[in-house]
Amino acid sequence: MRRIFCGFWLVLILPVAGAEIKLTFGDVASNGIPAGFHAALAGGGRPGEWKIIMDAVPPLLAPLSSQALVVARRAVVAQTGSDPTDERFPMLIYDGETFKDFSLATHFKIAGGTVEQMAGVVFRYQNESNCYVLRASALGNNVRFYKVVGGIRSDPIGPEQTVSTNTWHVLGVQCQGNQITCWLDGQLLMPPLHDDSFGAGKIGFRTKSDAIAYFGDTTVIYTPRLPRAQAVLQNVLKEQPRIVGLRLYTLDDGGRPRVLASKEEKEIGQAGTDSELDAIRDGKVYFGRTKGTVVVTLPLRDRNGDPIAAVRVELKSFLGETQDNAVTRGMMVVKTIQERVTSKEELAE
Repeated sequence: MRRIFCGFWLVLILPVAGAEIKLTFGDVASNGIPAGFHAALAGGGRPGEWKIIMDAVPPLLAPLSSQALVVARRAVVAQTGSDPTDERFPMLIYDGETFKDFSLATHFKIAGGTVEQMAGVVFRYQNESNCYVLRASALGNNVRFYKVVGGIRSDPIGPEQTVSTNTWHVLGVQCQGNQITCWLDGQLLMPPLHDDSFGAGKIGFRTKSDAIAYFGDTTVIYTPRLPRAQAVLQNVLKEQPRIVGLRLYTLDDGGRPRVLASKEEKEIGQAGTDSELDAIRDGKVYFGRTKGTVVVTLPLRDRNGDPIAAVRVELKSFLGETQDNAVTRGMMVVKTIQERVTSKEELAE
């Protein structure tokens, strides 16, 4: 599968059957961080000042004909804070998805700055102290890749490259496993890199010091990740095909149980009941019967024995089955899951 981005003929080799996300910023200017993003800051100085402005931007995708509009005024997101602190790295992180294998293309424009004129992207971002960075510098006339691990930057890698200010450029990144490939305006910047520091993470925009930078339409084509909890449940169901129903619940931000993983993927995100809440908070066990089946709700415990989730197991019943029989059978299923998920952090992967 191939996709061509913009008139620069940036060609990215993309994962088969990839999903696509197009990040745009609406059609009007507004103050504040755009929906679906949050601001972060590495180093010192003041936080970034992110807002949506209007600017003339070329299309990210190549026009279908030579008569098509070359540029159009559209909303872009800008970092306008001019704090000159040297080790100041404002970032704007996209919250909507965590990416493993993906191809990203984004417009950017360096619009000003005295101490620094720099703009770029972060990817496989864990937090402000752990991520990959690809950035372009108009003052340094170079493009560099580096990683940040535990707040320590690696030696930068990349070519000397003229990066003009007040001009829209296209930055491209592709991650496939541990291979990282980088482009600027359709030109391969360096041979593919290989690094195992981060296998997946968020994406976002990054500037430095007093650099004023704009970021326009961004396209990400990616292979959707299967959350760890869902993968574990799928494997358990393959090994134990007699299980009629299987759901795993965790607490949402409001403290209510919701389905994190399920035999029926359409149930993911659905609200739970007080039974699941009691199993997570107090380690309680619940039993019930339906026609031809038994249902047991049990706590899923971490390696220290503390409840971190609830598991609802539905099994075919047999003649003379007691509550104790059913709970024992349900506990065997939960024990299998606990062997593969031993902490709350692993549930979130």
